[in-house]
Amino acid sequence: MPKASKATAAEVIEVEGYEGRFEAFPDDFTVGFERYTADADLTPMFAGLPDDRCQCAHWGYVINGKVTFHTQNGDETFETGDAYYVGPGHTPVLYAGTEIVEFSPTTELRNTFDVVSKNMQG
Repeated sequence: MPKASKATAAEVIEVEGYEGRFEAFPDDFTVGFERYTADADLTPMFAGLPDDRCQCAHWGYVINGKVTFHTQNGDETFETGDAYYVGPGHTPVLYAGTEIVEFSPTTELRNTFDVVSKNMQG
């Protein structure tokens, strides 16, 4: 059985206000251990994806803090102790002091990260 922790995750992404540690599991799922140290609406980072929104589904748990997702049906905020599912077609708003654990399909997550990375460089 595969397993991962924040300390053992193979991939680390650190940018101002954000730290993500990711481990890809067999069967096309990735776990992410994410920590936000600054408030940020990441909507502009998804430009270029269909409808300029993340097209990857996420199942998550808020360890501390809160995270909001903008969707076509409105905003939804999840706070400490909440488990959540957000489907394709969203953009996130991050809040300083938040920590989450999130599971996502690897292929869709990589496709999203490719676009976000280009937007960060541009």
